Amino acid sequence: MTHYLDFEKPIAELEGKIEELKRLTGDANFNIADEVAKLQSKVDKQVRAAYAKLTPWQKVQVARHPERPHFVDYAAGLIEDFMPLAGDRLFADDKAIQGGIGRFRGRSVVVMGHEKGSDTESRIRHNFGMARPEGYRKAQRLMELAERFKLPVVALVDTAGAYPGIDAEARGQAEAIARAIEICLKIKVPFVATVIGEGGSGGAIAIAAANRVLMLEHAIYSVISPEGCASILWRSAEHAQTAADALKLTAQDLFKLGVVDRVVPEPLGGAHRDPKSAVLALGDALEAALGELDGQDGAALRARRREKFVEMGRKGL
Repeated sequence: MTHYLDFEKPIAELEGKIEELKRLTGDANFNIADEVAKLQSKVDKQVRAAYAKLTPWQKVQVARHPERPHFVDYAAGLIEDFMPLAGDRLFADDKAIQGGIGRFRGRSVVVMGHEKGSDTESRIRHNFGMARPEGYRKAQRLMELAERFKLPVVALVDTAGAYPGIDAEARGQAEAIARAIEICLKIKVPFVATVIGEGGSGGAIAIAAANRVLMLEHAIYSVISPEGCASILWRSAEHAQTAADALKLTAQDLFKLGVVDRVVPEPLGGAHRDPKSAVLALGDALEAALGELDGQDGAALRARRREKFVEMGRKGL
């Protein structure tokens, strides 16, 4: 069953009518092809109009859409011979962060990212993409492995933030995130990160301090969620929409600010409407980004990556 967002209600009504008409195809005396075509044309216009003027809060809703492709979908569509690697060699395996080695369009890479899950069971198993310290220590291990074997790193970011539970804090959540960022800035191999959905706070940047940072067109990236920001400033999450407007969390705003290097277009109506096309579009963008880094000296890659983030601070971002 298709999940429609609040602003998609007119689209839902039209597509509902299309489905009703399609159920009548068994009636030989009733040709509905023309009517379906007309309604589909209206749907396309409605989708185009709605997604051409999304507000920041609507972008938040799209970024969180339950049918949006996740890490496992991109890995399945882009990475051949994927060999998952588990555990942090210290405590446990955190399933909120997935990663391993595979081949991306002819080149060996280390790929890692947040996995939110796609149904109730998998969301619980992956803790809704909110990693504990062992998840970030797994990411550290993967990045160090990439440097040891001189493999590019591809990271896919999709988390509301690091898990804030007592157990995570007791095992050193802040230290694990800080160490992951340190290793992001330390490794001497090409590193490309993409925000594919939500990029929330330190839980996101822990695997996103890369040479090239991409964002899907309707993804969001922020130091705090709109709800969290509203709860702090107005003592009520009801002001989340106002907070979203102020946070400059959309891909378009962040590109203008120089926080991300490229905005990757999504299929009409968002990645959830055409996941296969979204996967291929990201694949093309990743291939181009890695191509820009090919042949560069490891020390230079690291120096430019560090300078990239220092420069953001100089600009007062």
